[in-house]
Amino acid sequence: MELSSLFGHDLTVWLVIPLLIFFARILDVSLGTLRVIFVAKGIRLLAPLLGFFEVLIWLLAIGQIMQNLTNWVNYLSYAGGFAMGNFVGMTIEARLALGKVILRIITHREADKLVKELRDRGYGLTSVDAEGKNGPVKVLFMLVERNELTRISEIVNSYNPRAFYSIEDVRFAREGIFPTHKNAFISRHHQILKIFSKTK
Repeated sequence: MELSSLFGHDLTVWLVIPLLIFFARILDVSLGTLRVIFVAKGIRLLAPLLGFFEVLIWLLAIGQIMQNLTNWVNYLSYAGGFAMGNFVGMTIEARLALGKVILRIITHREADKLVKELRDRGYGLTSVDAEGKNGPVKVLFMLVERNELTRISEIVNSYNPRAFYSIEDVRFAREGIFPTHKNAFISRHHQILKIFSKTK
């Protein structure tokens, strides 16, 4: 059954089809954003699967555009869906918090208490004495799960609110010391399924 027979010709042309294009673009661009991230993170199984559905949805959207080339609303829907898809994809990726990162912490204060607290909580770190512009500093290097960043930043801020820290993504790490709480045992794929179940 054609859409025009359900909604009427004018409503279909000016509202239904543009909305379908808009949401299809949101979905396929979101999948594309996640696919690129999964490729960068080395998640080989999910990246091709997302790519399949991304292209399939894109073909459906572009097919509607080609059938209605004279309707300028479709072009706006296509562009608007692309923009919104980027935002949605980045939002989902931020919630997934996949992979590991290198955390560098530079503190001007004596960092013994901070180092002890982090190690007592099960985090592995390397402490180095260094020289900054205003004198001696302590540099801490940590390899941590990305979803641990909020917890670690709270610990750092409680001991040294003015500490400087930077974060760098890591694709592969051979060894490391990580906390033994529950999240450390959840695989990357289980994390993804868990986040998606929360968004339903």
